[in-house]
Amino acid sequence: MNNTPIYSRLLRHKSFGRSSFHTPGHKCSDFLPDNLLKLDCTELPDTDALYEANGIILETEKNLSALFGTKRTLISSGGCTLAIQTMLCLALKFGRKMLFSRNVHRSAVNAMALLGIDPVWVLPHSDTDLFTGRISPSDIETALDADKEITAVYLTSPDYYGELCDIGAIAEICHSHGAILMVDNAHGSHLAFGSKNLHPIHLGADMTACSLHKTLPVLTGGAVLNINNKDLAENSKEAMSLFGSTSPSYPVMSSIDICCDYLLNGNGKSDYTALEARVAHIKSTALKKGLTMPDELCDPLRVCVNTSLAGIKGEEQEKYFCSYNIDCEFCDGENAVFICTPFNTERDFIRLETAIKNLPDVTGKKAVRNKQSLPKKIFPPRKALFSHSESVNIKDAVGRTASGTVCPCPPGIPVIMPGEVIDETTVSELLKLNIKTVNCIK
Repeated sequence: MNNTPIYSRLLRHKSFGRSSFHTPGHKCSDFLPDNLLKLDCTELPDTDALYEANGIILETEKNLSALFGTKRTLISSGGCTLAIQTMLCLALKFGRKMLFSRNVHRSAVNAMALLGIDPVWVLPHSDTDLFTGRISPSDIETALDADKEITAVYLTSPDYYGELCDIGAIAEICHSHGAILMVDNAHGSHLAFGSKNLHPIHLGADMTACSLHKTLPVLTGGAVLNINNKDLAENSKEAMSLFGSTSPSYPVMSSIDICCDYLLNGNGKSDYTALEARVAHIKSTALKKGLTMPDELCDPLRVCVNTSLAGIKGEEQEKYFCSYNIDCEFCDGENAVFICTPFNTERDFIRLETAIKNLPDVTGKKAVRNKQSLPKKIFPPRKALFSHSESVNIKDAVGRTASGTVCPCPPGIPVIMPGEVIDETTVSELLKLNIKTVNCIK
């Protein structure tokens, strides 16, 4: 094989021997069987069919429902995007007016456009503004009191930096106002298996989209839609079939099956619970250096440190951690994010701890970002996304209306949404992300 750019580069990357603090959660360990590739199959009389499941796939979905404690759980081999699309489609049973946290993934924005949803936005807020921030229960109550037509609320929790919303309190407020609560829990599938059950479904959410492969030992693309509302569970397969491929990946579904058994009948829960102490020690090391981290309620297995005050920022972030043989999940120029799972080795954790210990001490220093504000909206997402557009140099885009989402991925959170006016603040943010052009409505 002489011309295999993807395959060859992956082999080369693997040869570096770096510690993986990024997705997928299995960390390329030997947890999953070697023969999964040989199980790449299709829908046959004895292998069931994802959207007409009445055999082995239905059986595994029932096991997943028992695992997460739901009315129904649907398998997706099309990633969390498919679960999000289905979740929003099902929410339309209650109405088209929905409240969204501004830190949504772009897949949700694209789904809004496809489904004709015109979002009402609510901004997260935090004390430092170094991280995304949270949506508080009072934010939700204020919004629902102000607009009685809102029938559903959509939150991202945990966010990319590991911050968790108070889902229990928010669920109570939503239900008292007759609204359903949906949670993009892409990065929080493991939250059901720690010393405390912090999973949004357990705390009262009606639906959650969970990207299993991010933090659990599942092949990339493996996800589930958890439904804990019988009205929403009805016809949920039909809703998923509107968006999903008719050729789901059997290796991916098999890896979900194996993971479910590990968590239901094996050592899964004890492994995830035991890991909390190791990660807490790493976080303690960072705090002793004066490094800023997300505080209050956070994912116990995600490490996020702000390195900018230590003089490690911009492109230097990834280079710094690579010098310790570490691949981060994400560096935004100021914050470095690390995903920890039981499939990381002690060598991995020693490398991370050493890298953090060797950062300069910044005790007493504080960094503050500018607070976010909502841009002016001209068109709903659907109209903007399907309008005639043109590519515009970012420096000439002030005053123009975006025709699509503009965002880095990861984390996939748009800086500007379709139909919004690009202002100077937006241009400044996009230039920091090295984004040079943007598609605008003609």
